[in-house]
Amino acid sequence: MRIFKTRSDAAEACRTNRVTINGGYTKPSREVKAGDVVAVKKMPVTYSFRVIEPVSSRQPAKNVPLYMENITPQEELDKLNIPREVIFIHRDRGTGRPTKKERRAIDSLMDNLSYMEELDD
Repeated sequence: MRIFKTRSDAAEACRTNRVTINGGYTKPSREVKAGDVVAVKKMPVTYSFRVIEPVSSRQPAKNVPLYMENITPQEELDKLNIPREVIFIHRDRGTGRPTKKERRAIDSLMDNLSYMEELDD
């Protein structure tokens, strides 16, 4: 019922135990009945749907409310609005790994030092 983009995505979710029907894990071939509750884990949210009436053929997207009711609790939907932490960490110049320009300067300095050591020998 258009929870997943493709049938193969839906089958994979069933095989990896991300889909439950009435609280129990399911196989891709399981048929649903009216009144069944389907829970789908799509990180970070677990969506819940109640089957109003099963269908035997593909239906247009506008008919989904006739066959399925979204009963996902509001606290699950609120997980979508959690601000994501910033991954980028600001580093001061000269700390951490050297930049490409700094690396070239270090290599040049090391070459000069090894040349000076050869002259001393």
